[in-house]
Amino acid sequence: MYSENVIQKNEMNEKTTKFLDKFVKRVKANPPGVCPIAVQLAFLQSARSQTCGKCVPCRDGLEQVENMMRQILDGKADMETFDNMVELAQMIQDTADCAIGYEAANIVLQSVELFHDEYMSHIESHRCKEEIGQKVPCISYCPANVDIPGYIALIGEHRYADAINLIRHDNPFPTACAFICEHPCEAKCRRDLIDSPVNIRGLKKFAVDQVAADQVKVPACNVSTGKRVAIVGGGPSGLTTAYFLSLMGHKVVVFEEREHLGGMLRYGIPNYRLPKNRLDEDINAILSTGNIEVRYNTAIGKDITMEQLLEEYQAVYIAIGAQAGKTVKVEGANSNGVYSAVDMLGEIGRGNLPDYTGKRVVVVGGGNVAMDAARSAIRCHAKEVTIIYRRRQVDMTALPSEIQGAIEEGVELLTLNAPVRIEADEAGNVRAFVAQPQMIHEYDRQGRPSSVNANKPELEIPCEIVLMAIGQDIVSQDFEKYSVNPRRKTFETHDTTRVKGYEKIFAGGDCVFGPATVIKAIGAGKIAALNIDEYLGYHHKYLDDIRIPEPRENDRTHYGRVHLTDRSARERKTNFEPIENGMSFDEAMQECGKCLRCDHFGCGVIEGGRV
Repeated sequence: MYSENVIQKNEMNEKTTKFLDKFVKRVKANPPGVCPIAVQLAFLQSARSQTCGKCVPCRDGLEQVENMMRQILDGKADMETFDNMVELAQMIQDTADCAIGYEAANIVLQSVELFHDEYMSHIESHRCKEEIGQKVPCISYCPANVDIPGYIALIGEHRYADAINLIRHDNPFPTACAFICEHPCEAKCRRDLIDSPVNIRGLKKFAVDQVAADQVKVPACNVSTGKRVAIVGGGPSGLTTAYFLSLMGHKVVVFEEREHLGGMLRYGIPNYRLPKNRLDEDINAILSTGNIEVRYNTAIGKDITMEQLLEEYQAVYIAIGAQAGKTVKVEGANSNGVYSAVDMLGEIGRGNLPDYTGKRVVVVGGGNVAMDAARSAIRCHAKEVTIIYRRRQVDMTALPSEIQGAIEEGVELLTLNAPVRIEADEAGNVRAFVAQPQMIHEYDRQGRPSSVNANKPELEIPCEIVLMAIGQDIVSQDFEKYSVNPRRKTFETHDTTRVKGYEKIFAGGDCVFGPATVIKAIGAGKIAALNIDEYLGYHHKYLDDIRIPEPRENDRTHYGRVHLTDRSARERKTNFEPIENGMSFDEAMQECGKCLRCDHFGCGVIEGGRV
């Protein structure tokens, strides 16, 4: 009898676990535009199901808070109900015996602070503060708002050129993003409710592999407006703004400090991740609009001043990125053999490969730059490459695929080790890197754990080269009087990307929000173009004649996700050739068939959607 009960409990636990897995998938696929109070109520109900029932605050209190929140959500509450809910949540936070109770109450109190206006709207107007509409999740979570279901449908009909032009409607870098976009769109793909998210980036790569972007004609420009716009910086944000402004009919002049366009796409991302000839396909297409002039090797403050730009142009867009490497203040940082990883990658982007033959390399950092530097050092014939990081591997900001790729290629990770000093020999050359073992400590407001000294002996790693990959800086000295934050060195702008205090100066990309992703910089460039156009007195819209296929019935057969594979580590680590294999035709068609067409089914607020 006892054995039978144990078996029944195990079966129940397994069933519950499977059910919870589905619940987690539902939460992950939570679409944008959902009422935050409804989300909070669902969380409370989940927390209450976990209570053991032993302490009164948790057992009875959470149920009462849930009931009052339900009244608020249904528009049946007044301010007294709201005040009672807050007071009770505070009491539960102070008196509950365990985290199930007091953390649930804490989340309620945080939601009251974060969404106070939303609560007031439900109490006073009996509705949500904003007009809540179900938006297409993948489009909403793309910083450039690319029509993802549309171009997937076009790929499914083998209309690759149309797919590229539909992407270009919002993002003029279809090829670059096909290779290195961090695809935030996939995180909210509703296909995850059935099996797994659609491989959106992989499908984009399939499209640009079928037809080169510079072989697809860009839309015709509008009639010339006679307006001239200066763009400082030829990276992804600056070129995006240039592309859209040129299509609107404005004359654009791009001032680029270096000898080639592309910014960090060219000088920060190694060729094995983004081949430069493929990047040039996007850039050639952008320049083919005909309204863009580029002045290379032109630095602001040296070759031309901001005052001259403001005098000669009707608007100025600053998109200088974050292209300088940060330095760490440790003893020995000035020794021979200590370099910025950003500078090292920049030299590789220029074609100047360092020779690390027989040398041991230490890379300090845990982001994508650290992984790029470490994997590039392997390709520059380093004898050993070690990454030092003060937190755990799971806390690294680099993409998991980049971390895994580095490990496969022979890079050693030494996590939970903080820099102490760099030791040099009598000639001033690096001989070792010294680190202090760490232990995980308190979590910060962003949910990242801090690290503290673990009181273990220092660790000495013999090496000849140290590459610092601890962040990127914005070189904004020549713009300091134009609303540059003195501490962060970023430009202070309004939501419209206009620089505070200056009517005709706009700024966007990494020089505003700090080092971020390529797609975020592209999104900022698109917004800047629209706002500059409005500032110049226009409201241009360019339309395309691309007919997006009507959705077909989907049998919702469960399919595994098509993953892109890499060349073998043994082969790829010897050169800078592209490492990623694309999809086959069959793989791409199967992945296209997984798209649920949320732009049509269940999203009635979208134009053309079914209501």
